[in-house]
Amino acid sequence: MSFFLYLASASPRRAQLLEQLGIKYEIFPQDIDESINDGEDVTSFVSRLAREKAEQGKQNIKRDSDYPVLGADTIVTFDNHILGKPENTEQAINMLKLLSGQTHQVITAIQLCNKKHSYSAINKSEVVFRKITEQEINGYCQTGEPLDKAGSYAIQGLAAKFIANINGSYSGIMGLPLYETSQLIERFKY
Repeated sequence: MSFFLYLASASPRRAQLLEQLGIKYEIFPQDIDESINDGEDVTSFVSRLAREKAEQGKQNIKRDSDYPVLGADTIVTFDNHILGKPENTEQAINMLKLLSGQTHQVITAIQLCNKKHSYSAINKSEVVFRKITEQEINGYCQTGEPLDKAGSYAIQGLAAKFIANINGSYSGIMGLPLYETSQLIERFKY
C-alpha cells in the first residue's frame, strides 16, 4: 500500500526526493513568518519553522482528511550565523566568499503531523568548500542558481564542484533527509 502526504513546501527538490522514496504527495505550500525569534538558537529556529509549516498545513486542509502534512526547513550556518537566501547577487558573492575554503553546517528539520500524531526529526551535516576563486564565484552567480538557495548554493547543482567533502546526508543538504523522512513515515504507518 502506498503512503500519501501533503507536502507543505513548493520546493521542487523536496518533491523530487519524496518521489525517490516512492511517496505519493500533493504539493501544499504554506506561507509562514520565517523571522528568527530573539534568543532562539539555530536548531530551535529551523525546528520551529518545519513544525509551523506542518501545523499550518494541517489546519488549512479543506477536505475532511487525516493524511499527514510534511513540513521541512533547511538552513545553512557558518560561525553561528544563519546564511539565508541572498537578496541579490552582491549578497550571494559575499556568502560564497565567506564559505570559500571553510566548513559550514546545513541543518534540515522535518515535521510530519496529522490530527492525532506529530513526529519530528532533525538532520545536521557538515559541508567543506574548497578555496573558490573570485572568478569562479562571479561566474557561478551569473548563472542565477545561488539567488534562491540558502547559503547561496545548490549541492545538486553547479556548486557541486566547490564541495571538497560532506559529512552527513546529501539529501538533507538538498532539503529533505531521506533516512529521517522514511523513519517518520514508518511511525505513521504503524
